[in-house]
Amino acid sequence: MSVTRSAAKSAARKPVSPGRQGVTLETFVWEGTDKRGKKMKGEQAAKNANLLKAELRRQGISPGVVKPKKKPLFGGAGKKITPKDIAVFSRQIATMIKSGVPIVQALEIIGSGHKNAKMAEMINAIRVDIENGTAFAEALGKYPVQFDELTRNLVRVGESAGVLETVLDSIATYKENIETLKGKIKKALFYPATVIVVALLVSAILLIFVVPQFESVFEGFGAELPAFTQMIVAASRFMVAYWWLILGIVLAAVFGFIYAYKRSPALQHGMDRLVLKIPVIGQIMHNSAIARFSRTLATTFKAGVPLVEALESVAGATGNMVYEKATWQIRDDVSVGYPMNMAMKQVNLFPHMVVQMTAIGEEAGALDTMLFKVADFYEEEVNNAVDALSSLIEPMIMIFIGVVVGGMVIGMYLPIFKLAAVV
Repeated sequence: MSVTRSAAKSAARKPVSPGRQGVTLETFVWEGTDKRGKKMKGEQAAKNANLLKAELRRQGISPGVVKPKKKPLFGGAGKKITPKDIAVFSRQIATMIKSGVPIVQALEIIGSGHKNAKMAEMINAIRVDIENGTAFAEALGKYPVQFDELTRNLVRVGESAGVLETVLDSIATYKENIETLKGKIKKALFYPATVIVVALLVSAILLIFVVPQFESVFEGFGAELPAFTQMIVAASRFMVAYWWLILGIVLAAVFGFIYAYKRSPALQHGMDRLVLKIPVIGQIMHNSAIARFSRTLATTFKAGVPLVEALESVAGATGNMVYEKATWQIRDDVSVGYPMNMAMKQVNLFPHMVVQMTAIGEEAGALDTMLFKVADFYEEEVNNAVDALSSLIEPMIMIFIGVVVGGMVIGMYLPIFKLAAVV
């Protein structure tokens, strides 16, 4: 704890180096020898080769070869930085600070040994910023995609209170829980969507390539085809003649929707509200949003963030625009003196149990403890619902595939059965 305070104070005393905002680092591979003559090699991000050589000398390494790392043909920029990477990073920093390692040295150790080039580059840039006098939270602010407002606010509070290591541990735990929850939601939505898409693709292939072969056989029968078979043949002719138009319309619709969705808050809000009304899936999304709301608010409030400010950070972390709007309404009501449980009741989204537990937490002065319990309960509800949905949806998907694909196969063989009956 004292290490954190001294690091923060020394950082505050140093002047901030101008022009650091736009610095781009490059990853270099290097070879050299240490003071005992032992050969060493590695890779590290730096502004240029000369600065990296100076850094290596400062570490007691005599640099030999220092050259830019060759970029592979594919994925040359390195792996994407994921929330899991940020959670591990937070846990590593917290552990090192608890062990008495200064934050600059901790960042140096983590950055130099990281396998993800993008992550290593970012960590080393943050380290350089802190060495130049920038506060840790401010340095993280240059990477808003990786470190959201919630994370930066928590780090800022941790720096001010001298409990940075505790806050970073909380951030790591929070991100791990949220990512687990996201994974469950993706599992609930991805599997059925994938199977339905595959079924539609198989149907399209049958209509375009297989049905025309049967049609040429049917022409030799000289008899009227069953109505169901005629429908399939007509659909096949349409697909063969206009497959390019259908594909174009589908792609235009998908990309057009994605484009509009990203740029229209009204559309996002409407879609999120629609999802909440879907049977089974909607309840899972409700429970997920409540769990994320509760865990995020509990984490920020426990770290010492004032309730109104904590609610501002929570709004964007619920994962649903309906709950985000409701959170802002709760924040506005709390800011003018409403008890939080009353504000939650007025938005008409939170179950009675959640409102009641919040009221108990407020009265007992243990709001964060009660919210953590709410989060645990609803995360478990999501887990159980996803498992139940998976076991329920598998037979439904098999029935869907059987009806779509099997129906077409039966339609193709009906004329043959009819001809055999006549014979």
